[in-house]
Amino acid sequence: MVTSRFRTLAIAACIGMLLVLLGGALVTNTDSGRGCGDDWPLCHGKFIPAYTIESMIEYSHRLVTGFEGLLVLATAVFIYKKFRKDRQAYKEPLFYAGGALLFTIVQALMGAAAVMWPQSPPVMAIHFGISLLAFAATLLLVIWTFRAKDGPPAVFQVSRSIFPRVLLTSIYSYVVVYLGAFIRHTDSGGGCLGWPLCNGEVVPEISGATGIVFIHRVAALLLGISIAGLFFHIRKVSPKGEGLTKPAAWALVLVVTQIFSGAWLTLTITNNDWFLFTNLLHNLIVTGLFGLLMDMLVRSWRLRDGRGS
Repeated sequence: MVTSRFRTLAIAACIGMLLVLLGGALVTNTDSGRGCGDDWPLCHGKFIPAYTIESMIEYSHRLVTGFEGLLVLATAVFIYKKFRKDRQAYKEPLFYAGGALLFTIVQALMGAAAVMWPQSPPVMAIHFGISLLAFAATLLLVIWTFRAKDGPPAVFQVSRSIFPRVLLTSIYSYVVVYLGAFIRHTDSGGGCLGWPLCNGEVVPEISGATGIVFIHRVAALLLGISIAGLFFHIRKVSPKGEGLTKPAAWALVLVVTQIFSGAWLTLTITNNDWFLFTNLLHNLIVTGLFGLLMDMLVRSWRLRDGRGS
């Protein structure tokens, strides 16, 4: 049985990780990464930096990340104590809490390294991906606390054919997310003006910023098609819409929403105020989509052919 106190702690860690992820995107979108100079963990050598927009955004992101690290650590310690008493019941949440702690530490160290030793755009794009994995781990933990609140989570049968499809879709979605982060870190967002056409062309010249954005658009479209195919396959092999049918349907809704949020992002690229909002919305939707795919991945593996572990 999961106590309401622990569930609250897990939810707080999940929300905190979401704020860390969105805060990192805000730092990138406002060019605030150098707002504290080359100092870390201090900001220009001070605990309380001089007020500038860039320094406050960067320093606030650091503070939220530090507080979130403590939350994740407390969650992991709590789970570990429970695991020592009942290894079978708490093996799954320990995996989530341990993953959240690991990825939180890695993304914090990468953030520190980016401040002290400027990194290349490909490396910086990985930073967002690591934060995404950390968030997914905390989200999976929250989901587990609700499923196990009255005892062990329910077991149902999932066809073996679903797991490899979800695995490939999840890996591919991570690639698409990486391409999106790469666009931000290379300032390539203006490479394709207009939507659905790119600079008025169906297939533009694949070079420079235009090539980067166009490849991301095509990759996002293929992701939408792959998730649609996953949904119809799950519905076909799941009796009476049971199992993972509803999560797959939500994944399909989210990927379609994500595609259109990308279109909105493109249309607002020349308006700084709106662009900041649409960019964060784009990040928020893909974060939810990836977390949902991770839950489907875990359950399609653990419950294949009715297994419980």
